[in-house]
Amino acid sequence: MSKIMCTNYSLLFYLKKPKGYLAGPKPIYMRITVSGIPKEISTNRECDPSRWNSKANRASGTKEEIKKLNLYLDALDHKVMNIHLELLKNGAEITSDILKQKFLGKDKNRRKLIDQFSDHNKKMEALLGNGFKENTLKGYKTTSTHIRQYIEREYNTSDIDIRHIDHAFVVGLEFYLRSIANCSPVTTAKYIKNFRKIINLCLAHRWITENPFLLYKTKVKAKEKEFLTRAELDRIEKKEFRIDRLNHVRDIFVFCCYTGLSYIDVKQLRNSDIAKGVDNKLWILTSRAKTEINSNIPLLPDALAIINKYSDYPPCVAKGLALPVLSNQKMNSYLKEIADLCEITKELTFHKARHTFATTITLSNNVPIETVSKMLGHSNIKTTQHYAKLLDTRVGSDMDILDQKLQAARATS
Repeated sequence: MSKIMCTNYSLLFYLKKPKGYLAGPKPIYMRITVSGIPKEISTNRECDPSRWNSKANRASGTKEEIKKLNLYLDALDHKVMNIHLELLKNGAEITSDILKQKFLGKDKNRRKLIDQFSDHNKKMEALLGNGFKENTLKGYKTTSTHIRQYIEREYNTSDIDIRHIDHAFVVGLEFYLRSIANCSPVTTAKYIKNFRKIINLCLAHRWITENPFLLYKTKVKAKEKEFLTRAELDRIEKKEFRIDRLNHVRDIFVFCCYTGLSYIDVKQLRNSDIAKGVDNKLWILTSRAKTEINSNIPLLPDALAIINKYSDYPPCVAKGLALPVLSNQKMNSYLKEIADLCEITKELTFHKARHTFATTITLSNNVPIETVSKMLGHSNIKTTQHYAKLLDTRVGSDMDILDQKLQAARATS
């Protein structure tokens, strides 16, 4: 015969006489009983015995403090009732000890924020090269370090229960990153985005039930993207350098101005990535390392001339690479020298080549934004639209065309 599991419970509030008690208020305890087995829990409240009604399990009187006490006891009663209903709904075992542990929250594993970050980062590290990049992992590790330092500073502990993370924690973290950690608004937004991902994972696992980001809004504005004008690019192209390393860096930078490739994409560009396209001309047929989105780009004559220049260059031939790209740090360092020699006052970084391709080379020459977006390998055309906002000259030329059409219309009317 199968054992019948008890599903009923009884709840009693009573005054407990403490050791050495002589007079005055007594602490109120709650007794949960299932199958004759009781478990006691302190309510952290007390009541004078003359005010206690043992039959009603409540305090007697009409004073405001008595009403508040009884409302508090009612809330505890409802909490136990809800726990009991949840156990019934799930067909779980019901004992006085289980009810007590759930009431006290001791039935759940205490999950800590930094522990969850570490677990996330270990899994990401195991998947490097298989959907995750080294720089992405580095960003999450840095985020974790900043949050740990914030917790140590504000909460005087090394970690925090994820259930204690609320809106105030998020706002406080943002302030800490921008003030104490001295992070820029854009960098702060990246760290907050990484933190939000961990919170979303906790929500998905139902380790927390309330989203601390629900009312959080950031007002970070994207930094304006600088690019080279046609005149500035011409000065770099025509400048003759006596040092080979500057010539190499200039050539690769100019190549990216005419192709829109990022540093990592041109560094990984192989001769096998260059082939004839649909128009029977040479194209770069590859995908972006950052987004893994196809980025097929027709080679303009200026870019093709640079490819041909290094076709027999021994270091490139040995590795099957199209161009002799140095480390990003060295490329940017040498570009500063090039900027000085070419009398360019803008801070010249390698990524400005990509911005220059999007603006000076394509959009300002009436290449449709959809085409530019596809060549750049953007996952969202809104990213490309940001470049279009920078081009006042494009607005002026478009209005000139409109003016000509309006004048022609008046002449024929």
